[in-house]
Amino acid sequence: MFLRIDHVGIACNDLEEKIAFYESTFGLTVVSREVNEEQGVREAMLHVADGDGGASYVQLLEPLHPDTAVGKFLARRGEGVHHIGYGVADVAKAMEEIAGQGVRLVDERPRHGSMGAAIAFLHPKDTGGVLTELVQAPRDNGH
Repeated sequence: MFLRIDHVGIACNDLEEKIAFYESTFGLTVVSREVNEEQGVREAMLHVADGDGGASYVQLLEPLHPDTAVGKFLARRGEGVHHIGYGVADVAKAMEEIAGQGVRLVDERPRHGSMGAAIAFLHPKDTGGVLTELVQAPRDNGH
């Protein structure tokens, strides 16, 4: 079902500071910057590598407000890994299969994600405490 690790989402207090760190320390390159009002974040996607199943990224997330999901995460846990995104061929089908295994879905249907992807989240209480994101790349979802 999973094709690859699409990205690792990292919550941060200062997006520009973290971008500078990842660029200078690891040589990563920003390929996308977005403000996602629905999710309450400013974000940057930094390219890590390309593989047979597609590219992989580090996604840096800065909350727009303290009362957003990422803002609350930072208040509770501080900066660090927020979620893992896995590439799937068909996000709706993956959601159906995973829900059929008893895993609760955060999203009832796919929604817009970074760089035009279709995404959905799985409940961390059913995935070993890890917020898990399903990611269908835009070339696979007809956009």
